[in-house]
Amino acid sequence: MTYDRLVCANCAAPVSEGRCPVCRANRERLQQQNPLSGLNPMTLIALVVVLVAAVALLAHQTA
Repeated sequence: MTYDRLVCANCAAPVSEGRCPVCRANRERLQQQNPLSGLNPMTLIALVVVLVAAVALLAHQTA
């Protein structure tokens, strides 16, 4: 889950806006934990497609 959909229990604003210190701290923590948080969904899908194609190519070469 990305933090752009989370709502802060302290200020009831989206965490991605960082309105209060709790939001800012949680936003920073979530960004540090997930190295892929900066990638958009289309980039992730493209990476999965490339990975599947590479595995299929390797399986075809060994058969």
